[in-house]
Amino acid sequence: MLAAFIKAAHPALAHAVTLTEITDPVRLRKKSGADLVTAAGTLVSKARGKARLKGGEFVGIAVHEDMDACPGPAYDTARRAVSDALAKATGASASVYALAAAESEAWLLLFPEAFTLYRPSWRIPATWQGKDSGRRQTPKEDLEGLLNSPRFRESDGPEIVAAALAHGLLAEPKGTNRSYHEFLTDISGWEPPRMSSR
Repeated sequence: MLAAFIKAAHPALAHAVTLTEITDPVRLRKKSGADLVTAAGTLVSKARGKARLKGGEFVGIAVHEDMDACPGPAYDTARRAVSDALAKATGASASVYALAAAESEAWLLLFPEAFTLYRPSWRIPATWQGKDSGRRQTPKEDLEGLLNSPRFRESDGPEIVAAALAHGLLAEPKGTNRSYHEFLTDISGWEPPRMSSR
């Protein structure tokens, strides 16, 4: 999902780099102090190793986690602490921390038409649209209760985002979500690396 959001938000970056996924469950937001520093360093080391395995150069890391809560003091503290730890671990390379409030499904709700593009039988009600989706406490469970023919699953998320990307919907969210906006701001500040002659 994050790769599709990056492609829409920063096409120049997506064109200049190879986006590679690390599927380790990170849970950085639940760590602090030395544990957070160690976990961030381990994750960045794995990303550097993956770049080497692919014969490339590590230019940065974007990390996604669900907050499992709406924005508030805990969100602010986690976002700041993890962003700082990732910045220290990457050094001169870039880092972006995408902390989705409350869950990444709340980001999906910003693109209601994508649900129908992916599954014609799925419709997001008008009463859900144009709202602050980050204030929805349990977006995944809400979608599971609403979309049941077939039933919505977490694994549908990447396909919904892919449909939104393919149809140019990611440029115009229907509603707001502070965590999504902060991700867009952070990723747009990532300078694409200069293309080397290879």
